[in-house]
Amino acid sequence: MTVEIRPLTDADVEQVVALWEEAGLVRPWNDPWIDIRRARAVWPELLLVAADRDFVAGSVMAGYDGHRGWLYYLATAPERRGEGIGRRLVGEAESRLISLGCPKVMLMVRAGNDPVLEFYDALDYVRETSLLTGKRLIPDD
Repeated sequence: MTVEIRPLTDADVEQVVALWEEAGLVRPWNDPWIDIRRARAVWPELLLVAADRDFVAGSVMAGYDGHRGWLYYLATAPERRGEGIGRRLVGEAESRLISLGCPKVMLMVRAGNDPVLEFYDALDYVRETSLLTGKRLIPDD
């Protein structure tokens, strides 16, 4: 089966949200529908899907603030894991960030998620020692 990496379309949104929910990426304080709308308003070409015809086999959301790039919501459909889809999504997101002049990309992995850390280790990501803090400015009600 051929998988095309391309920007998300309106027709993909429902499948992408379901994929994120199935992958355990959604949290009550982050409405995925709102996250998609916000991302598409800023960098629509950085919200990518891996599409096998009409089936969304994976997704990644990238962002760039002029200083650092970020990756969010990388997910692959469980039945398609092991095919290199996640690796291809990360590679395409990195290529698009590089084309924007992005010097470094970062991502967050929840504590204890060792398989995901090992995935990124294999892609030459380096585990940083910085701690993150956050503050909610606009609640996703």
